[in-house]
Amino acid sequence: MKTTTSLLTTILLFFTVNLMAQDEFTFVNEGQKAPDFTITMENGLNKSLSGLKGKVVWIKFFATWCPACRKELPHLQEAVYEEFKNRDDFEVLVIGREHTWEEVNKFKAEHNYSLPFYPDPEREIFSKYAKQNIPRNFVIDKDGNIAVSSTGYNKEDFEEIINKVAALLSN
Repeated sequence: MKTTTSLLTTILLFFTVNLMAQDEFTFVNEGQKAPDFTITMENGLNKSLSGLKGKVVWIKFFATWCPACRKELPHLQEAVYEEFKNRDDFEVLVIGREHTWEEVNKFKAEHNYSLPFYPDPEREIFSKYAKQNIPRNFVIDKDGNIAVSSTGYNKEDFEEIINKVAALLSN
């Protein structure tokens, strides 16, 4: 019995440490003010997160080579972007970590996305939010606070994020 208890304790400790280790790469938490950043758009104009105050903003960090990102992006396109894109109080920013305009535009065209993609070739934006691991989603509320922070992709969690966005937009 004592051996079984010790084994269970060891297993529980292992999983607890692993769960915490996954989070050690995230620099910001839900409820905190979202770090501001500026994206230079293809037309040369700048868009800053602080300039989007009053909107719910879904920030998605991805890479073109990332299998989980590739699995999640069609859902972001269909269930989020297509649903909310015509709202004045909502915006999606799909940010390609370590990608150039050429790379994100090629990926966007190959997959027939209409989502707005932006490059982050030097990880300048990503590094304000996390050290590593993608896909990552951050939902910023209308006051500029992080309402959702998630890493990885699973359908149930993604649907919960959509529900959270819908609730934020109904306020």
